Amino acid sequence: MKLSQAVPAFVDHLLRVRRLSDATARAYRADLSDLVSAAGDLEVREVDLEHLRDWLWRATQRGDARSTIARRTSSARGFFRWALDEHLVDRDPSLRLVTPKRGRTLPRVASADGLDEMLARQAAAAAEGDPTALRDHAILELLYGSGIRVSELCGLDVDDFDLARRTARVTGKGSKERVVPFGAPAASAISAFLTRGRPALAARADEATPAAFLGARGGRIGPRAVYDLVARTVGPLVGSAAVGPHALRHSAATHLLDGGADLRAVQELLGHASLGTTQVYTHVSSERLAAAYRLAHPRA
Repeated sequence: MKLSQAVPAFVDHLLRVRRLSDATARAYRADLSDLVSAAGDLEVREVDLEHLRDWLWRATQRGDARSTIARRTSSARGFFRWALDEHLVDRDPSLRLVTPKRGRTLPRVASADGLDEMLARQAAAAAEGDPTALRDHAILELLYGSGIRVSELCGLDVDDFDLARRTARVTGKGSKERVVPFGAPAASAISAFLTRGRPALAARADEATPAAFLGARGGRIGPRAVYDLVARTVGPLVGSAAVGPHALRHSAATHLLDGGADLRAVQELLGHASLGTTQVYTHVSSERLAAAYRLAHPRA
């Protein structure tokens, strides 16, 4: 089987059997399509270690980040493990690939005071009754109040909310469901949107949808619209117009730890499979502590 035929079959396996998210499957497809471009459309069994090393070397030469090259190494390993299981190859040429070490990049975090001021402005705009303003306020309150991912927010249906208990049922990576809590400000904003804002947006659609958050045409809101909203409102707080919804997730996690929350509780809230993923936020908190010490302690 040629690489160009094997890659779609592998991606289909990721979606149907391993039940990975669409976004993860797209990343695998993009990485392996780049391999096809670099190595040529060879038979899978013809690909050897030198082909793979040359592919990664080209990525290095064009300036790809170490994290990108590490991800591509992982994609190649996953693909050839599958190819070995499917008897497309007799050996795995990716076993001797060396994964470059990723540099630690601390996530951007907005200050609690800055977020409070921004959300107060959003609440004032929503109080005017505009459906989009009501929606935007509810989205921002929920992202910060629960720390959920943008894909989880966009996938929410109206029935996923339990406003009496202030919880939402979200579907995370690997189609894993979890129930996340949120605070009173988020509950109030969501209730206002569902009652006064959503019906007006839903009326613009040709057919009904169970989606909680709706776009300008009345259909389920997409990640791009949420990215644009966060970039416009949170970007100025962290000094970057390229910020996305993860900035609110990072901020929620960091502020919880700053307030004394247990690391495993934060792991559960964020839906991290590994505690090590959550531990990056302890580094953020340590950085903030060190900065405060340097500014305030007389013997710093």
